[in-house]
Amino acid sequence: MAQGPLNGVKIVEFAGIGPGPFCGMLLSDLGADVIRIDRKGDGRPGRAADVMGRGRRSIGLNLKDPADVETALKLLEKADGLIEGFRPGVMERNGLGPDVVLARNPKLVYGRMTGWGQTGALSHSAGHDLNYIAITGALHAMGDGDGRPRPPLNLVGDYGGGALYLAMGLLAGLMNVKNGGEGQVVDVAMSDGAASLATMFYGMKAMGLWTDDREANLLDGGAHFYDTYECADGKWVSIGSIEPQFYALLVEKAGLTDPEFQAQMDRSKWPSLKEKIKTVFKTKTRDEWCEIMEGTDICFAPVLSMSEAPHHQHNVDRQTFVEVEGVVQPAPAPRFSATPGAIQGRPAGLGEHSDEILRDWGIT
Repeated sequence: MAQGPLNGVKIVEFAGIGPGPFCGMLLSDLGADVIRIDRKGDGRPGRAADVMGRGRRSIGLNLKDPADVETALKLLEKADGLIEGFRPGVMERNGLGPDVVLARNPKLVYGRMTGWGQTGALSHSAGHDLNYIAITGALHAMGDGDGRPRPPLNLVGDYGGGALYLAMGLLAGLMNVKNGGEGQVVDVAMSDGAASLATMFYGMKAMGLWTDDREANLLDGGAHFYDTYECADGKWVSIGSIEPQFYALLVEKAGLTDPEFQAQMDRSKWPSLKEKIKTVFKTKTRDEWCEIMEGTDICFAPVLSMSEAPHHQHNVDRQTFVEVEGVVQPAPAPRFSATPGAIQGRPAGLGEHSDEILRDWGIT
């Protein structure tokens, strides 16, 4: 039995890669009945390690077959929302474009997610996360001061700018329908989402508080009090002592006796102070620094690997990670006091629930 704040909401997800399945996972974790339309005949069994596929049932359809397209339309007649991540025009060519679907179900929220969006000079071009964040200014701001932008994990474009904005857009559309409005198309471009995520930095730039130089700003590793440092054992810690009272505690706990450390916001001193504090952190192991700093207001945390993170006491206390069929994975987030989310089931095999879905949704 599904549980969570989205219990009763029906979503049809057209199988894709990356951020589309992640959005489906998020909605499922929060209790929505998310069914995934996979390609008929693939028949691949579900794998416990495919954690982004958790919590949904799968129906196999051939979208080149008019009869199966009609089945998809019947499902969409009963759905509240749709997730698709194909290039612009693909759904239309399959007979499942917004005009057709919304004519059958005017209350449906039609969620479309692509890298570049449904319109624009690049809308029909291929791309990946790195490209989507490159044109927003976000990638340029990340990397070493040696002039090379460094590819981050695809959290900024695919998942932050894409999947999360699609989930937010779908939920906003569903609220609009609940309040008496009509269904509509939600056009999510990962490039738009990444630009939106960078809003604060564009504001800082407008106020003269941010430059285009990497490792020269408050939050990009330019400041000696906001960076990561290697310890004596080759492991790393993170420091984020921005506020004066937190910085004073850093100076005290790290034994930073050089008077220059009192000039926290003197940017001209940041490079030299960075070198001095590097030397200090290399005098102790990561565990020794944890003993001194963890749990204080320094704004400190050890830099943990994905193997280590599930065992950190804070993550254990909050059950941030769970184990399902032997696979360690992040638990549903965020937390709800009255209607807690939950993993609704293991990852489905392709087309595994075709008959069950049609029966449960009342389709012959």
